[in-house]
Amino acid sequence: QVRLVESGGGLVQPGGSLRLSCVVSGSLASFAVAGWYRRAPGKQRELVASITSGGTYNYADSVSGRFTISRDDAKNTVDLRMNSLKPEDTAVYFCNLRRFSKLYSPDDSWGQGTQVTVSS
Repeated sequence: QVRLVESGGGLVQPGGSLRLSCVVSGSLASFAVAGWYRRAPGKQRELVASITSGGTYNYADSVSGRFTISRDDAKNTVDLRMNSLKPEDTAVYFCNLRRFSKLYSPDDSWGQGTQVTVSS
């Protein structure tokens, strides 16, 4: 029943900035981890950034210092601020929410993705 909708993607020049937003239909506070993944053409999906409900951050080495993830549990939104964008950042970006069952198995929810293209 949980639905995630991403927005904010588009075409931007190298060095530019974009802000991606993920709107959660359910209660974001019930998910232990919120994250952004991306998949570039010919590449495997990779974790870009994540944030736990306790405020712990994790970033891919390729984006550290340039991207910032945040979550607002009151507004049920997860944002990804991207600065100093590079052509290598071109990919479809997906919002992900993860919670854990009583059996400790992960339960993932995914958005449909939003395209980010960095090109001159």
